[in-house]
Amino acid sequence: MQAEIVCQGRRLSADQLSWLLQLIGCHPDWSRHRLSRVLSEEWDWRNGRGQLKNFAALSLLEKLADRGLIVLPALKPNMGHPRPKPGRAIVVDWPREPVTEAFSQLLPLEWIVPKAGQEVSHRFDAYVQSYHYLGLRLIGENMKYLIRDCQGRDLACLLFGAAAWQVAARDQFLGWNEVQRAARLHYLTNNTRFLILPWAEVAGLASCLLSQVVRRISPDWQAKYGHPLYLLESFVQQGRFVGTCYQATNWLRVGQTRGRGRQGPDRLVPTEAVKDVYLYPLDRQFRQRLLEVA
Repeated sequence: MQAEIVCQGRRLSADQLSWLLQLIGCHPDWSRHRLSRVLSEEWDWRNGRGQLKNFAALSLLEKLADRGLIVLPALKPNMGHPRPKPGRAIVVDWPREPVTEAFSQLLPLEWIVPKAGQEVSHRFDAYVQSYHYLGLRLIGENMKYLIRDCQGRDLACLLFGAAAWQVAARDQFLGWNEVQRAARLHYLTNNTRFLILPWAEVAGLASCLLSQVVRRISPDWQAKYGHPLYLLESFVQQGRFVGTCYQATNWLRVGQTRGRGRQGPDRLVPTEAVKDVYLYPLDRQFRQRLLEVA
């Protein structure tokens, strides 16, 4: 067995890997999610609010399995995505009339941060699943925003999730190494979904929302997860979108992806569409803060 390995930016000793192998071997009936919970508890792997980082632990387990260092139990059907109980489905009253007023006539906007289990959270999920071409996917630490106008009409959905593990254009722009990235990646978030609802026919709405969200997302993230954000990222698929709203709000286009997905060069053959990489610094000293390693 190797004396030490590096996976997901974390250094694992031979003893740690041996403990992990023993844990899996002694509990063959455990799910991957239960293994990740025990792992994060054993290593005291927590975010700024003291919450266990179960998602990061699960991602680490899957990467170790991909390398052939461990063997994980088979995925269980619908694990982590239980079907709604009969009679509890949320019915969304889809608007029928278009919203066509000038942006100034919609103010003040209401920014709703849905919480799990709330009707508004189910409404948000239904909108994104129904109208976004990628559907709904929650990734790691995340933040939902449902935006309504002054008359209570739903206009848009923004979803932010965990930053991509490796993006060559972003990483070169920041100039950080693997250790720095592993230690500070949670100070970034990815705008994974941006949806203007189809009945909101308002000129300039997308760029106005981007201008507003950059002023509030770090405090909102601090309140939810116990740490601020220093940089936002977003991937805009070439050939489908131009990225005009990001350009109009001073996001920086730093390059493009290589079509290998969120986990970077572990996938040698491109499997996804090439996307432009946009970044937005939230702090004047974002580079220094992201390069600091305790």
